Amino acid sequence: MAATCIAPTGDRCGEAVTWHAEEKAVYWTDINRFLIHRLDVAGGGVHSWLFEEPVVALALTTRPGTLLVALGSRLLLWRPDTDARQDHGFTLPGWPRVRLNDGRADPAGNFWVGSMKNNVLPDGGDGEVGPGEGTLFRIAPDGAVTVWRERLGIANTLCWSPDRTRFYSADTLENEVRVYDYDADSGTIANERPFLQAAGAGFPDGSAMDRDGSLWNCRYGGGCILRASPDGQTRRVAMPVSNITTAAFGGEALKTLYVSTAHHPGERLSGSLFKLEVDVPGLPENRFRL
Repeated sequence: MAATCIAPTGDRCGEAVTWHAEEKAVYWTDINRFLIHRLDVAGGGVHSWLFEEPVVALALTTRPGTLLVALGSRLLLWRPDTDARQDHGFTLPGWPRVRLNDGRADPAGNFWVGSMKNNVLPDGGDGEVGPGEGTLFRIAPDGAVTVWRERLGIANTLCWSPDRTRFYSADTLENEVRVYDYDADSGTIANERPFLQAAGAGFPDGSAMDRDGSLWNCRYGGGCILRASPDGQTRRVAMPVSNITTAAFGGEALKTLYVSTAHHPGERLSGSLFKLEVDVPGLPENRFRL
């Protein structure tokens, strides 16, 4: 299983990989350059859009042609075909001291998004991270906001098991992926417990879920992805660069894993988008319900 570079975009911090099946395209962001990229898989062309703030997360929605975009401070509804942008209504308390980070839609149509101390300067430069300022939010389709976890360092990883009974989330600074019981009918979580602690393999960033219920956890600074089975057994998948950030399953059979990365000094292909061909397919992208 070898990774192939498919878009050498030179991202400062590539994130938020999202497969759009209808368009046969991959969307992802560069947090520090305030960009969203789109790769046309068949043609190989990349189109990029500039935003006014860090772009940290993406989600498909139930409205055709519309994506949910998480900026550092708020959520937008965005149409790539016209570049029309509309405020969703959610704004992050405490911005710009804190910013939003990883976010995904759940099987019930809610959008879950975490926050962290804002480490992106107004010009896109690197600031400092710090513990205890992050929060895990759930935004319901009607706009209602619920806080599920506070005092996080860097909220990362938002994945649900194939049977919709487990929710996985990480605190990067604590170097821990946690698992919760998940109720798909109510969109709620309970019973937090440790799931993956992998000292020496970098730090947990974003993740993707396959059909067998294994979590593919990207390891920032670890040069790898860890595939963790539901019982916590891991297999290391080596990557050609150090800073692995997010992943999403795509392609016709959902057996292509698209992987974003961040810059690392001396690594020519760091900040590129990669792909891996895998044996076990992933799950389709959930959609935020509008």
